[in-house]
Amino acid sequence: MPADQPGSAYFLDHLDVAEQRATFAIIVANEPGVLHRVVGLFSARGYNIESLTVAETDHRAHTSRITIVTSGTRETLEQIRAQLEKMVATHEIRDVSRDPLGVEREMALIKVHGTGLERVEALRVADIFRAKVVDTTHESFIFELTGASTKIDKFVDLMRPLGLVEVSRTGVLSITRGPEAL
Repeated sequence: MPADQPGSAYFLDHLDVAEQRATFAIIVANEPGVLHRVVGLFSARGYNIESLTVAETDHRAHTSRITIVTSGTRETLEQIRAQLEKMVATHEIRDVSRDPLGVEREMALIKVHGTGLERVEALRVADIFRAKVVDTTHESFIFELTGASTKIDKFVDLMRPLGLVEVSRTGVLSITRGPEAL
């Protein structure tokens, strides 16, 4: 078989080596050390965490939800999922980014300094993006914006020339549509 044919050891185009982004929603026991073990799993294997959010979601069941955004090849993401599932504290895991019912959002607080025309333009852009003014002074605003990460990125880029001072982001949160829980 020639080297340029599928199935040949020299023909590597059939391998899936493209980087993909994944958002894992993980229900874990809310106990000391769980977050450390999850982050350690990523660190020990050289996986990057692009976004991480954690909060207790059910006080009675003593569970928390960890949402991790990461990227890698399809095989790497499958390995991450398998290793997360093996953890004793893991109750359930879902790749929300691959779920057709998945919803992902992020919230950001954006501080902008401006007077005169820059101030007016910042308010106009905020209105277009449906950003809420949560604090104002004579020289600055703090906007609250919720949406896809790309929406927040675009808003921040538009605010840079208008006096962007500071950005604080929650990281990605996720949930699935419908009556079922994770």
